Amino acid sequence: MSYWRKTEQARTILVVLAVLVVVWEMSVRIFGIRSFLLPAPTIVISDIIDHPAFFARQSLYTVYVTSVGFFIALVGGVLAAIAIVSSSFIDRTFYTLLVATNSIPKVALAPLFVIWLGTGGAPKIAIAAIIAIFPIVINTTVGLRAIDNDMIDLARSARAPRWDVMMKVRFPNALPSVFAGAKIGISFALIGAIVGEFVAGEQGLGYVILTSQATFNSTRAFAAILVLGVLGTIMFFMIEAVERWMLPWHVSQRSQKGR
Repeated sequence: MSYWRKTEQARTILVVLAVLVVVWEMSVRIFGIRSFLLPAPTIVISDIIDHPAFFARQSLYTVYVTSVGFFIALVGGVLAAIAIVSSSFIDRTFYTLLVATNSIPKVALAPLFVIWLGTGGAPKIAIAAIIAIFPIVINTTVGLRAIDNDMIDLARSARAPRWDVMMKVRFPNALPSVFAGAKIGISFALIGAIVGEFVAGEQGLGYVILTSQATFNSTRAFAAILVLGVLGTIMFFMIEAVERWMLPWHVSQRSQKGR
C-alpha cells in the first residue's frame, strides 16, 4: 500500500508540474511574451542542456556552501538546545538572545560577514549557518522538553547521571523534532547560501542569477532558479530518507507504512 500510494503521489506531482509547464509554454507563445521578460520553459531547459558543465560547476559550489553551513547549524543547534534544556540560566539568556537575533533580517547582516570574513566561502557559509540554526534550536528544544516526567523520574530513581538522562532518555525522544528542524534548516541554509552569493559571490547559482539580472539574461536566471528548485527538493528528501532510516519506530513512519 505504501509503495503504490507514494507512486500515485509522485505521479500526481508530475502531472501538476507538466500542466504548469504546458500552460507556461502556451502563454508565452500565444501572448507573444518576449524572452527577456519571461522565457518559455523549453528555452530555459535548453540553456541547461546546452551548458551542463557550467551549471554543474555552479551547483556544486552552492551545494558545498549549503551543506557546510547546514552541518554547522545542525551541530551547533543541537548543542545549543541541549544547553538550553540543561541550564535555566542559559535558557533565560541565550534563548532570549537567539529569538531577538532571529528577528533581525539576515540580509542586513550579510555585508558585515563579508567585512569580517572576507569575500571567499567563509561569509557565505556563516550566513547559511546563522539562517538555518534557529529552526533547529527551536524544534530540538521543544523535543527535549516534550517528554513524560515519569520517564525522567524513573531514570533518576535508578541514579542515572544527568548526562545519561539527557542522551539516553531525552535525546532519543527528541529525534523526530530534530529531524523536523533539520528539514526546515536545510531549506534555510540554501537560502542563506544564495544570499551570501548575492552579496559577495564570484561563483554559485546565486551569482549566476545576479549577473544574469545585470545583463537582462532572463533565460539564464530562470535556468539557475530551476536548478535551485531541484537541488532544494533533493536535499529535503535526503533528510527525510535519513529520518525514515533512523526512526522506523516513530508513529509518523509507522502510519505512513500502514497507508
